[in-house]
Parts: sequence; C-alpha cells; structure tokens
Amino acid sequence: MTILAPTVYLLCFLTSAVCGWLLVRSFARNRTRLLLWSAACFVLLAVNNLLVVTDLIILPSIDLNPFRLGTALAAVATLLFGFVWEVD
Repeated sequence: MTILAPTVYLLCFLTSAVCGWLLVRSFARNRTRLLLWSAACFVLLAVNNLLVVTDLIILPSIDLNPFRLGTALAAVATLLFGFVWEVD
C-alpha cells in the first residue's frame, strides 16, 4: 500500500469531521432543525471515515465492512429523514 491511499482516507475523515463540527457549531447558534439533521449526517460520515481508516490501515485483519455500511446508511437515512421532515 502506498502512502497515497492512507493520506486520502485521513483527509476524507478530517474533512467530514470539520464539516460536522462546523454544522454542530452553527446549529448551536441558530437552532435551525435542518442544520441539526445535516450535522448528524456529517458526524456519522466522519465516524464512517474513521472506520474506513481503522479497517484499511490500522486493523486490516479485522473486517469492519458491516459497521462501515451501517454508519453510511445511518448517515444518509438521517439526512433524508431531515429533508422529508422539514418540508413545509
């Protein structure tokens, strides 16, 4: 494995974590419910990316694929639920 793949995985994790943090901070200031759903989605995506890093780099002998798929599904479902729930 070259250094490029782990770098991309870590950058994806950092990007989604920073986006989640910014959305949580914005929700704390504005209390807009759509920000809450978006923040929850990006926090779950950050957890998903952390599982990717753990699965493929740190512990390649342990298969975390079901957990990765579960967090990705939860993230998308959370955002979709928020979009449907907040339609006026």
